[in-house]
Amino acid sequence: MAIESPSLLITDDDVAFRETLQGVLEPQGFRTLLAGDGEEALAIVRTQVVHLALLDIHMPRLGGIETLRQMKQFKAMLPCIILSADLDDEIVEQARREHAFSVVRKPVTRVQITQLVTQALERTYNWHHWHTGRTT
Repeated sequence: MAIESPSLLITDDDVAFRETLQGVLEPQGFRTLLAGDGEEALAIVRTQVVHLALLDIHMPRLGGIETLRQMKQFKAMLPCIILSADLDDEIVEQARREHAFSVVRKPVTRVQITQLVTQALERTYNWHHWHTGRTT
């Protein structure tokens, strides 16, 4: 089944960051869902169609690695991108062990996040991004 408008789950306890990513990705044709922590993200993935998850590493209640681990238990093929302002080798290794698609240092650029999301969707679902021709 072809995906026309992929659903992206943006999970971060920073409301401004979530909304900024939403503002970058929605004009690219993506549908976005927002979660403030890992528990909220898991509830969304269990009840809605989600094609990709963007997860902050440090969140209250349930952090990004544990959220990734739990998501993969019931949705193994879901590509997840881990985001963190303070990456270290241990975080990167944990994310790889839990099969994260990628680990990215914040701040992330518009081009960088759009390319990563597109690559993850292409590799996972053989989805091809259409270009809007917009330069913003």
